[in-house]
Amino acid sequence: MMTNTQTSPLKDRMQRQELALCMALRQARTADISMMAAACGFDAVYVDMQHSTIGLDAVSALCTGALAAGIAPLVRLPGLDMDLLQRVLDGGAQGVLLPGIESADQARTAARAGRYPPAGTRSVMGPTLGTFYRPQDAASLTARVNGETLMIMMLESPGAISRADEIAAVDGVDMLLIGSNDLCTAMGIPGQLHHPDLFKAYETVAAACHRHGKTLGIGGIRSDLALQKRLVALGARFLIAGSDVTYLMAAARKDAADIRQALAHPPSSSDPS
Repeated sequence: MMTNTQTSPLKDRMQRQELALCMALRQARTADISMMAAACGFDAVYVDMQHSTIGLDAVSALCTGALAAGIAPLVRLPGLDMDLLQRVLDGGAQGVLLPGIESADQARTAARAGRYPPAGTRSVMGPTLGTFYRPQDAASLTARVNGETLMIMMLESPGAISRADEIAAVDGVDMLLIGSNDLCTAMGIPGQLHHPDLFKAYETVAAACHRHGKTLGIGGIRSDLALQKRLVALGARFLIAGSDVTYLMAAARKDAADIRQALAHPPSSSDPS
């Protein structure tokens, strides 16, 4: 559990250029799944409000579990709603994923909404879940929270890729995260994660991140170790490895198949074994 003076372990890891692994949460609604993710070796979870029916109370519970387990709670917003952005941060999130960023102006507005003045426009509420409700003077509180909050811009269209450099240049942006499936679908190559045009997009964003000192993040490439290795070599340091749904289904499918195969030819009653 973090103390008043520590920053986000995830942000520290990114600053050291170490690989960070994140699990997406779409199905689970209770704090224990975040603790399980930590026990399995993940550095962060992100709660996906864009592709689920999850509400704010459950989001805060999932963030609570992550904070207690010492990993970073992130939230993927359903859109560019700056009021909701501030509410999920007050509910315990240490960062937000902003979907569908298309311009530097959008990125600038979001980055400022997620930080207290003078760096931004976030409203100050005093001790929060993210500070474990420990009292602090206002200057210490705002400086600490501003320092640990991650503002992650999702690039999911060819237009966004073409503007990656100007988005990466925005003050307060910490990471450019490529939504691989949305991007390749928008490019007219749905599901073709090894398509050379998609890799060119990865290269474009990697170069922008390198020029401006931002982290390159990748989503949508779960279970593809060959592609993950190429992207880490390119400079990616944040990977969304899978979700609670995909992990549950993969394990359950394998177990069901193994049991059926083992019992397909059960021993006869005359079998001495």
